[in-house]
Amino acid sequence: MVHDLSATAAPERVAFRRGRLEGALVAEGGLRLEASWNGRALPSIDLGLQLGEHELRRSRILRARTSPVEAAWTATSGKSTGRLEYRHDAVIVELRHDDGLEWELELRVSHEGLAFRYAATALWGVSWIDAEHTRLSLPADGRAWVLDYQTWYETPRRGSDIRDLAPGDYGFPFLLRAGEAGAPYVLLTEADIDGRFSGAHAHVEEEGGLAIRLADERVEVARGPLTPWRVLVVGELSDIVASRFVDELAPDPRVDLAPVARPGRAAWSWWSDFYSGAQLEHQKRFVDRAAEFGWEHLLIDCGWEETWVPEIVAYASRRGIQVHLWVVWHDLDGPLELQRLALWRSWGVAGIKVDFMESESKDRYRWYDSILSETARLGLMVNFHGSVIPRGWVRTWPQVVGYEAIRGSEYYVFYQDTPLDAAHNVIQPFTRNVVGAMDYTPVALTAPGRTTSDGHELGLAVAFECGITHFADDVEVYAARPEVARALSELPPVWDETVLLAGTPDTEAVVARRSGDRWFVGAIATGAERTLRVPLDRLGGGAWNAWIIADGEGGGLRELRQLDVSELDVPIARDGGFFAVLARDDAELFRAAARPEGPAPRVTPARGELDAERSAVLTTSPDATLRTPPGWTAVAEGAGRWRVVAPAGIAPGALGVIAIEEARDEIPAIAHARLVAPLTPGEHVLSRLPMLSFRNESGPVERDMSNGGGNPADGIPMHVAGAPLDDGFGVSTPSSLELALDARATRVRILVGVDDETPGCRARGEIVGDGVVLASVDVASGEPARELDVDVTGVRTLELRTHPLGEGSPAHVDWAHGRLVVPSDLHITPDPGHR
Repeated sequence: MVHDLSATAAPERVAFRRGRLEGALVAEGGLRLEASWNGRALPSIDLGLQLGEHELRRSRILRARTSPVEAAWTATSGKSTGRLEYRHDAVIVELRHDDGLEWELELRVSHEGLAFRYAATALWGVSWIDAEHTRLSLPADGRAWVLDYQTWYETPRRGSDIRDLAPGDYGFPFLLRAGEAGAPYVLLTEADIDGRFSGAHAHVEEEGGLAIRLADERVEVARGPLTPWRVLVVGELSDIVASRFVDELAPDPRVDLAPVARPGRAAWSWWSDFYSGAQLEHQKRFVDRAAEFGWEHLLIDCGWEETWVPEIVAYASRRGIQVHLWVVWHDLDGPLELQRLALWRSWGVAGIKVDFMESESKDRYRWYDSILSETARLGLMVNFHGSVIPRGWVRTWPQVVGYEAIRGSEYYVFYQDTPLDAAHNVIQPFTRNVVGAMDYTPVALTAPGRTTSDGHELGLAVAFECGITHFADDVEVYAARPEVARALSELPPVWDETVLLAGTPDTEAVVARRSGDRWFVGAIATGAERTLRVPLDRLGGGAWNAWIIADGEGGGLRELRQLDVSELDVPIARDGGFFAVLARDDAELFRAAARPEGPAPRVTPARGELDAERSAVLTTSPDATLRTPPGWTAVAEGAGRWRVVAPAGIAPGALGVIAIEEARDEIPAIAHARLVAPLTPGEHVLSRLPMLSFRNESGPVERDMSNGGGNPADGIPMHVAGAPLDDGFGVSTPSSLELALDARATRVRILVGVDDETPGCRARGEIVGDGVVLASVDVASGEPARELDVDVTGVRTLELRTHPLGEGSPAHVDWAHGRLVVPSDLHITPDPGHR
């Protein structure tokens, strides 16, 4: 029911109350929010906006109405999951500015805190916000935990008495204690942001107040909400840590069939081996270990190349593991670029890690809108890096499984002069991780210059929450330490509940997370070695059996068993911590199991050629489904028979990769068919044809440039013995690459030589047709490229191989100016064994 408060409340004051929180909007000499929690005063908040020519500080209350908001949503990841119910009071205060402009202040009051936003439903056309005048009073005897503002939120967090806090810009969430010890805590942040708005941050003023500053100097706005919610999560530290208030303020999913994320744990090779994302065999090794540990995901970071991504997707799927790909944001900026998402999804890719957005501008939030809507449509999970902090998207867009916005383990790789310290880590559960998933990439046991203990590193796996937790170290590091491998295998993919057991942002954080009938405890501490005594009464009382991995004497880790306990007593090292699993007497502590390998889906042919109508027939098992690239179609003809049709205008030699999916327990098992458009009569540039596969010593095979290094397109123009070469493949020995000829070509002419960027090297180049060596040549640095002219009549698969000769570094070899000759009168014999 809606209550009109204007008749009962004084015109200068609108009161609100829920639980231990009460307060009022006061219009006396300006607009101000005053509130208290459990009888203790909270910082007062001055309100106002500069909206065009209107300075909305002094306004008169016209009327106010309040109504209950009772809602529920289903969280698929986060600190608590499943059906989550909540109740707020919505208070809409209508105001009139002195110059006659009518506008609104919207309030949400919860037992967890208070939120407000500015709105103008009577605004005609568009206007501009030139400044926001929201300002909090800061208690001089309080304390704050802050980070210096940066649009990608990767500066260290630290604690400071408010009297010592330097004026300047600070990022959200901004945590303060509203007075001396024992005073309530307030976490200031934002919620429900999209491309209508600019982001904002906190600014501590010279005179000691805290103002809200917009990222853009001016923000164009239209009628309706003018800002996101300004959110104050209020209470004790345990209330702050468990809060989902930010998510509750976000809208319900904006698509009818929003994809459900699959939370879990991921193997990730970039941290331990920067260029490993370019190596298929390296990624297979990570898949094998991930399956052994029972993990759910593989993230392939920079260096991947589309030729072999379908192969690793299929390989991983048979082990119940899904593949995610790293990408830079500007490669998805625009309608044409966004089509890449549909292509990757057609291979069976499950998600993306998109990086380097590094902006809070309204324009960048409009880019986020496009990524969120398109990944929701396609069913792709999203992990944002180089990004803004969470503001409720996990509810509105359930495919969002992570954000970086944290100085995490990558700083051991890039910035070894600024190592992560324990104090920075301990603050996170009370600040950054309160508002949503945090992809810190924990458990970096081999980090150079690390000052935290092994127990601290392992404790991060529970103390820090992310929809998909990517572990930093090489999987072999974990496998070599059985207690670590067991801990990370037992770690569940999703949490039902989160509780703070003990700690403060200045000392330690002991966080418990429940999965079913077991609790997992992660403790991270800063300061001297000591014994952490952790009461377990917040877990429901009674006695627990505990398996603990704690700091060992002299370094390393040790296993402890504590039976029938209501308190954990765990010795920790300096900057230490521990990991624990708790269960009752009637429950098993250990339940992890490896992921078995299943059979691949059946498809015939695995490689085929399109006919004159641009179509081909694939045969699969009756219950299989197909994914096709953008522009391709697949029509079921019954009994596992599919007719696949390529788009009009497909280029000669072009390749379409079709994913065949068969439902398994959690995710589909995937296989692929590769369909090739026939080569037309004439001469074809070899490097314009798609590769069926490749193997390369250093990074991907490059097109029309030298090999470069670990990433695609990182080479330079090809030169052999000083002579420039315009087109070709750049490889690094040993290497091989395969091309589909399908018995249509009769000759291949090509130059081969060692690129000038690798002096002092020798190599052997081979042209192979259907497994038979057709030509071989030895080449050396400084020698002119050798020309090969080879008969390839009847060859279906052409392979270009290189081998190193002698000792030393790999040779970068250029296969240049390759040309295929396809005659007009060639008779093609069908291949009954077409693979």
